[in-house]
Amino acid sequence: MDASVLLGGPKEEWPADLKEQLKQAQAKGNLLIGVDRGALLLLELGFKPDLAIGDFDSLKADELAWVEGTVADIRYSVPKKDWTDSELMLGIAFGDYKIDQLKVYGATGGRLDHAAINAFGILNPDLRKYANQLTLIDKQNLIFYRQAGSYEIKQQDYSYFGVTCLLPVEDLTIEGALYDLAPYSGDYLRSFTSNEFLPDKDSCRLSLKKGLVAVVYSKDLDRYQMA
Repeated sequence: MDASVLLGGPKEEWPADLKEQLKQAQAKGNLLIGVDRGALLLLELGFKPDLAIGDFDSLKADELAWVEGTVADIRYSVPKKDWTDSELMLGIAFGDYKIDQLKVYGATGGRLDHAAINAFGILNPDLRKYANQLTLIDKQNLIFYRQAGSYEIKQQDYSYFGVTCLLPVEDLTIEGALYDLAPYSGDYLRSFTSNEFLPDKDSCRLSLKKGLVAVVYSKDLDRYQMA
């Protein structure tokens, strides 16, 4: 079973077709999860979450009552804790519900500390084994993760892709893209950005012997014309 998750990130960072993506996911029988304020946002969008997780300290009393009166499975956390709500969500989704693939929305934008833990929480040693099953999506980017292995990276509706080393890597290669990467090994966070697919190919090959990388598809928006 797959799942879709909504966190409490700013609505302006959501994909323009988020509601349609969630409708399609729900029609396929995917689990729908709201994390903290994300549970309320799902209700406001017209969806009934299957699972809600969080301390819900950002919700007013009537908003929390709506969540508690609607969602069948609620996992409460406390404000002072070792794991963030997004980390707890990963542990519950993969550990308790045995999710195969997890798509996360509302994880970026707003507070940088929240965006950082949402993007890098998968480095938690207890969660790292699920890295290949996680995808983050916003209006401008799609991020997924790959551990040691060889993978076909397929072209999607984005102008660019980049590969960021999140852990020490050994023999990281990219083949069949505009900018191929000869075997690279390094022990610090390094990003190979602004790569593109070749005009006559719809995929390239990514491989690494050791480590963990994030593959980031991205596109420019009119108000983000940054080098």
